Amino acid sequence: MAGHTRSLAGTLTAALLVATACGADPPRAAPAEHSAHDGAPATSAPVEPPPGDDAGAPFSPALFAADSAAIDNPWWPRVPGMQFTYKGHALDGKDTIRRGIVSVSTDETKEVGGVRALVTWEQDSDDGVVVEEELSFDAQDTGGNIWHLGEYVETYEDGDFIGGRVWVVGDPVGARAGILMPADPKLGDPSFAEGFAPPPWNWNDRGRVHAMQHETCVKAGCFTDVLVVEEYEPSIPDAFQLKYYARGVGHVQVGWGGAHESEQEELELTDAVALSPSDLTEVRDRVLAMENRADAYSRLGAAQRIEQR
Repeated sequence: MAGHTRSLAGTLTAALLVATACGADPPRAAPAEHSAHDGAPATSAPVEPPPGDDAGAPFSPALFAADSAAIDNPWWPRVPGMQFTYKGHALDGKDTIRRGIVSVSTDETKEVGGVRALVTWEQDSDDGVVVEEELSFDAQDTGGNIWHLGEYVETYEDGDFIGGRVWVVGDPVGARAGILMPADPKLGDPSFAEGFAPPPWNWNDRGRVHAMQHETCVKAGCFTDVLVVEEYEPSIPDAFQLKYYARGVGHVQVGWGGAHESEQEELELTDAVALSPSDLTEVRDRVLAMENRADAYSRLGAAQRIEQR
């Protein structure tokens, strides 16, 4: 999930459970389970573009090879056809709601900003009702960094489609790619921009390494060698998500921290399965339908259409 979260069931082999121990360093902020919501969100400042060089090398198609849609970064590998399901809860105002996320690494790609990107489809639900679907366009450079090249997000109300919004690198003018996962993240590394899109999109998320853990346990299982990334929006101080990545597996848990974190979302991986050919065809049909709707909001489909690998 480009900007959200999500043990592993028997469909994942033991080879995914890498047992490399990493020593823990003092965290940058209080762990999610010990954080408290004790104030209203801070007033947002105007969204400003991130510095051009703190996410690694400036984005350029020259950083990528022809196989850029094949993502094998050990902290967040993407296997086409794999579906990850996450369940948990969050706050909606003062009410606690059940939240679920289904994320599929599709077998489809799209050229974005001159780079061939993998298409990820994600569906979010609150109390069992779909509230959002998203297409995320990500690619891996030759150094092993995973880049976020843009996204198309659809919003639903009572299960009915009510609108969508798109940004991809270069469209709208000023939109930038960013890094979702560095090739070799370490404690003490500088923060990195995950992308930028100007108003009204207001995408300005950043990430930094929060901790390295020996183990974390969720409903799907226990995982060793875990990287915890702190994601935040600079204009909202003292509010962040904690995303847990198990080496060789990927995203397994989401937590939160900070007095101004309004949603306090907590999610855990509950299931991971390889989709059947018929199920994957169904996802593909949804993806193509979303792309067609996205054309009404931007030039997303003007040059290169989504295509099967």
